[in-house]
Amino acid sequence: MTAPAARSRPTPSEVDAYRTTPDYATTFAYLDRLVADHPDRLRSETFGHSGEGRALRVVVASKDGLFEPRVVHAEGRAVLLIQNGIHAGETDGKDACLALLRDLVEDPALASLLDRVVVVVIPIYNVDGHERRSRFTRMNQNGPEVAGWRANGTNLNLNRDYMKADAPETRAFWSLFRRWRPDFFVDDHVTDGMDFQYDITFLLDDTPDVFPDTAAWVRGRVTPEIVRHVEAAGHLAFPAQVFLRDDSDPARGLAFNANAPRFSTGRMILENRPGLLVEMHMLKDYRTRVTGNYEVLRGLLTILHRDAAQLKALNARADHAAARLGLDRAPFPLVIGATGDTLPVRFRGVEYTRTPSEVSGQTWVQYSDRPVELTLPMETAGRPVVTVTPPAGYVVPPSWRRVLEVLEVHGVSFRRTTAPWTGDVERYHCAGMVWPARPFEGRHPIVEGGNVERPIGRFGTCTPVVEEVTFAAGSAVVALDQPLAKVAVHWLEPMAPDSALRWGFFDAVFEQKESGEAYVVERKAREMLASDPGLRDEFQRRLQTDAAFARDPAARLDFFFDRSPWYVVQTVGVYPVGRLATLERLPLSGPPVTEGVGT
Repeated sequence: MTAPAARSRPTPSEVDAYRTTPDYATTFAYLDRLVADHPDRLRSETFGHSGEGRALRVVVASKDGLFEPRVVHAEGRAVLLIQNGIHAGETDGKDACLALLRDLVEDPALASLLDRVVVVVIPIYNVDGHERRSRFTRMNQNGPEVAGWRANGTNLNLNRDYMKADAPETRAFWSLFRRWRPDFFVDDHVTDGMDFQYDITFLLDDTPDVFPDTAAWVRGRVTPEIVRHVEAAGHLAFPAQVFLRDDSDPARGLAFNANAPRFSTGRMILENRPGLLVEMHMLKDYRTRVTGNYEVLRGLLTILHRDAAQLKALNARADHAAARLGLDRAPFPLVIGATGDTLPVRFRGVEYTRTPSEVSGQTWVQYSDRPVELTLPMETAGRPVVTVTPPAGYVVPPSWRRVLEVLEVHGVSFRRTTAPWTGDVERYHCAGMVWPARPFEGRHPIVEGGNVERPIGRFGTCTPVVEEVTFAAGSAVVALDQPLAKVAVHWLEPMAPDSALRWGFFDAVFEQKESGEAYVVERKAREMLASDPGLRDEFQRRLQTDAAFARDPAARLDFFFDRSPWYVVQTVGVYPVGRLATLERLPLSGPPVTEGVGT
């Protein structure tokens, strides 16, 4: 396998023959020395702090001492943001980036790549998890000897937090992202799952929710060129994220998995930016993984250096298209699912056996070290399975402050109403939601079919109803004529996979706050039965067809309370956000602004 060429300043992992990875202090001591020796091309910045108070830091590589984002973009240079250690036991990217930053300033063969690209590196994102170091954090992984923890200091998986933004690290990330507005994003990981020959797998989204011209560039140029580059350097790459359709039977093939915006690269789709997910194979030795990750980044930098102008033009067109969501009113894909079709693919696997297990009682798949060429069915690229027609904008009552705070974190702009406003809006009436018994990422998100990790499709029912509603002064009006319109749609449309409703920000609307005493409802029920023959027939049918209902006195009384004005006025299940057909005649003042970004 190839390794970085320059050795004038070996990284801590190189010094230790890739047996270990440095801790937080050693990592940044190395980088601080590198920055001090090359202040004209490297700069270190702090962009926030973790829950335990550690500094979140980036190192920026730029020629000619250009470190101001606005100036960098004005010069036409592409900005590449590389994130490492979100799962802090997966440190391959961190150690690859230490070598890459060194070589960008000390190896003439690489230094020219900074002519058209500025590289912003987060060496360690999950810094608190990184310092929870142990030999027993990654059972599946072949080195380094000691590594960090998957979750942050409050046990949140930061790679499920990009949309709801609960963690201080996430809010700091979005502050950094808004400052640099990168043109391309990379998130470095290590796999879980099956065994195979490839030491590198990677994913660049080109699904129907990606701007079509960007998807074509990614599909036709970037993906195949990364494969060619890393294989020329002695590594083996597969250009997809590998998930089995059935973990107990690899022969059933490879699954398609939608990249929802809770994940880093899925969230990049809403930013109108390409996002590269790198997954180094967990069972390969650490030297192979670190040098392989290095080659992925070096290959990508070579592509971006050549295509910088094209990339920036693609991003500008994608921003323009997103800002027309509320004008074009075309169906917008909220959820991407498998097409239902498969294609045979050549896959370099390893021999395996399937035997009944007396331990687990299920099929035990055992992988060998003998390579084998397989032909596997692979689910084809996704299709929209849930779509919505975007409105001109949304109106959110001011009382839902936490919902609006998340929009602010993401940089979505909105205006406030200056007086109470009454008008016709479309609101969803929702019912049939299911909440899990156990928490997921610190919350109890609404799920469908028990799939909390990767929700697909609808959940319960949300029926749009046009009605006249009065919104208080100070309500937020979110227009969809902005580049981050996709973020607003995904946060405020309840059926989206990572919407505010799904993550529990609106749970209170499903709570009934007033009820009637049994003896009062008994009297009202008799009045309703006497005055409404249709209701009387419906009640009798329910008694005859639903034995559980017939045996439950409370359910029988609720039948009448739920059909009374005392229940209807509570608007249980009515989603409080309004969809606006037009923004005309709303009492608004001032231009749209983002009121603040929390760090």
